Amino acid sequence: MKRGWGESPREPTLALAYPPALGWLCQKVMAWQQEQYDDAMFAFSTGDYDTTITGLKNILAQEPEHFEAQLALGMAYYRKGDYAVAIAEGHKAEKLRPQEQLVHTNLSLFYMKSGDKKTAEHHGLQARIASWRADKSPPGEKPQSDSELEMAKPPMPSVKPPEKFPDMPWKKKS
Repeated sequence: MKRGWGESPREPTLALAYPPALGWLCQKVMAWQQEQYDDAMFAFSTGDYDTTITGLKNILAQEPEHFEAQLALGMAYYRKGDYAVAIAEGHKAEKLRPQEQLVHTNLSLFYMKSGDKKTAEHHGLQARIASWRADKSPPGEKPQSDSELEMAKPPMPSVKPPEKFPDMPWKKKS
């Protein structure tokens, strides 16, 4: 009788050996994707939109649900001046996260630049509605800010008011 892998007492079973290997592989793939994304964003920041588009398309070929890459791809096409493709890519990002404020903000920008003001205003309104959804504070209250992003506030120094103020000759005496 022929034995399969993991059936020998000296060989680990597939169930025991597979999870660590899978974890290692996932870490490598995620690190590769993050590196690809970082490279694409660097190319975007330098104005090299063709390299950006190529890098983001490579990421999306591996992981079609990568929202940030999909959103950035639309913006890269916009910066390149290809508004029709930017709109198409923006709608793909909208399918991934339909209530994301930035998706609708970008689509509004893309449509406005392409000359479709009515649709641009629609997406502008959708962006505003999405921002309202994100703000969970009651009406009239100041929204809570992210304490990590807040500017450092030095303590107010205590100032003792003077005991006597100087005479004010320009004021009439009563």
